Amino acid sequence: MAESSLARSQNFSRLKSKVKFDFRTVRTRVIPILKRVEVGDYPAKIGRVYGWSKQHVSYYLKKLQKAGLVRRVKRSSVVFYELTGKGKDFLVRCEGMVFGSGVWRLHKVQMRYRIVSEGLLPKDFKRVEMVNWTALLGLECGVRVRHTPRSWIVHVEALYGRHPGELFTLAKNVADRVARSLMLKYGCKLAEGEICRGYQYGIDDPVAQLLSRYFTVSTGKREIDHSLGEDEGELDHLSRDAAIEYLLMPERVKALEGKLEALHSDVQELVSVLKQLTQPASMPEEVLQRKNTSYVA
Repeated sequence: MAESSLARSQNFSRLKSKVKFDFRTVRTRVIPILKRVEVGDYPAKIGRVYGWSKQHVSYYLKKLQKAGLVRRVKRSSVVFYELTGKGKDFLVRCEGMVFGSGVWRLHKVQMRYRIVSEGLLPKDFKRVEMVNWTALLGLECGVRVRHTPRSWIVHVEALYGRHPGELFTLAKNVADRVARSLMLKYGCKLAEGEICRGYQYGIDDPVAQLLSRYFTVSTGKREIDHSLGEDEGELDHLSRDAAIEYLLMPERVKALEGKLEALHSDVQELVSVLKQLTQPASMPEEVLQRKNTSYVA
């Protein structure tokens, strides 16, 4: 118990020392600013390049300085920033790292089955006092279950697979099998199962692992796992839709690259047309000769 509390306190102190960022801003703000610092741009110029205010850029630069990725340098009356060794390593390692390993982990899954009619209560279960009620905890078919005054809750252990949708179906099948066993064993009648909030789809993501060293990054759809152990730095998606959206990113990036290439060719064609329109019209050679003779006369 003492070891677990010590690990929690160490983890909490590590989180307090990290700089907090929203996950979207890492790609849209942090990395672009670091790239401009790398080439020697000062805050006002960075703001002009990206269309941000100087105060907006300075806000992120102070955070990056706190994270140890940039340092403040004063040259005469102008303030510059430059990358530290950590900042250079961070920027180099971010390049080309976009997507994870492809192996998903579904964890913290709870399926709730509302009690339609109560049956016998299990005698070998452990009784636990909750906030305002009492629950019975035990195992059924090797799976942890919990009996509350209104429902049976099945806690499915972590599952691993190649697609989040398949993992969710597998978790529901496991929970349904346990629910059928409970109805046969204790004579109760349960409604259709529904998933409780709080489940997560985790995936080993290289960018998330790198960012977790310096920042505490989260958003409404996903967050980085900062717990100590093998799951540290894992990217946790807080819903199936968020996980599927993450899976679709490679195809969206490819489609965006195709659109950019088509736009680039269209822009080049437009530039060539504009050059032709802006060039002075060439006069016929006979007209030029007449003009020249008139000037001589």
